[in-house]
Amino acid sequence: MRDPAVAVGEWAGPTPATAVPPYPVRESALPDPAAGPQSVIDGAEAALAAAHETLAAGGPVAAILLVLSVLALALILWKLWHLRRARLAPCAALRDGLARWQAGETEAARDILRQGHSLPARLAARAADDLCSNRPEERVREEAWRVAADALEALRGWMRPLEVIGALAPLLGLFGTVLGMIEAFARLEAAGTRVDPSLLSGGIWEALLTTALGLAVAIPAVAAFNWFDRRIERSARAVDSALAALFAAAPDGSGEARHDLWRAAAE
Repeated sequence: MRDPAVAVGEWAGPTPATAVPPYPVRESALPDPAAGPQSVIDGAEAALAAAHETLAAGGPVAAILLVLSVLALALILWKLWHLRRARLAPCAALRDGLARWQAGETEAARDILRQGHSLPARLAARAADDLCSNRPEERVREEAWRVAADALEALRGWMRPLEVIGALAPLLGLFGTVLGMIEAFARLEAAGTRVDPSLLSGGIWEALLTTALGLAVAIPAVAAFNWFDRRIERSARAVDSALAALFAAAPDGSGEARHDLWRAAAE
């Protein structure tokens, strides 16, 4: 008769120390920390190689478009900072100050307008202070409109180069495409009877590359220019309305004529 303990051990199978797990052990899904920086370096090198290949295929026109793209990006970033620093949107202090001014509370209106940090509020505060001084009223009006026109001109600074880049980049891209097509057909002619379709297709691909680059530079430049121009135009209208309200509440109420001059200057 067999030992019951031995029989139980044979039936239970292998001991836990030698048992095989019922499923394979999965490796960690986390990336190897040592391979992280190397993968970033490899990606950067691949991007630089692709950019170099693109410039080589596009020729001098692609290099010019690359320079224009850098200039456009610099102008857009600088203009964003410039307009943000100028604070073009009308503020609550401007509305409250104009309401007090029209109600005849000149001192309270001047105090409220001085607290405003937007461009329309600053110009309105200066005009209100000048109107309450002993200076001739006509000279005060002339000075207020001149300062407003100068402020508008300063806001439009460096807008023209961005507009030129937006208009010039597609033309340069088209010029590069024409040059590329000429070169592609010249290669096809030089091949003679040994015509290889890859010669023509490769030349067309390189030619169309400059058109794509030109559009890639022009579209953001034109969009940014129109957005900046719209913001400046809205600020000009706010300044126009604020100064017109101040001058309309003046004793002789002769602000409407200068209001028309300001609109003409803004346009």
